Amino acid sequence: MTAADSSPRAGKARIVYRDALPDDGADQAEVFHHAVMQGAAQHYSVEQRRAWAAVLPREGSAWVARQLLHPTLVAACDGRCVGFLEIGQGGDGEGRIETLYVWPSLARRGIGSTLLVHAERMFLEQGLARVRIEASLMLAPHLIQRGWCQEGEEWVERGGERLPRVRLVKRLDLVET
Repeated sequence: MTAADSSPRAGKARIVYRDALPDDGADQAEVFHHAVMQGAAQHYSVEQRRAWAAVLPREGSAWVARQLLHPTLVAACDGRCVGFLEIGQGGDGEGRIETLYVWPSLARRGIGSTLLVHAERMFLEQGLARVRIEASLMLAPHLIQRGWCQEGEEWVERGGERLPRVRLVKRLDLVET
């Protein structure tokens, strides 16, 4: 992916979208931790969020290792990762979004949506027809508003806690520009 800037706005920080670099690992760890612990607070209990956050160490090296497993797109502001999306392996003709996290104070400003648009374009370039995600209760309603279709709900266990999530799919011929 090549760097793509958001349109400059007076008084707004400039966000650059690009492939993740090893130097982004520590920021990814912090974005993940804060997105779960703060951003998901209205949808999950403290115990659920602690178990969810404990899935990955709060160390950059863990996220650098994940970059090798999952191509990762980053939203950077002033050189620091403030949001990221990991791409997974999908089924026949399908792409998959493994994770999508944005720093809580920057949520609902289009950063996650722009990361999704970049991922969807990558999937289209690969000739894929659909994309799937298992979304948190926080993210799912926003994806449904953007044209994703709900396929069902499920529970995932993290550290002895059960967390609900929503299975969603989107046809890629409906990518927004």
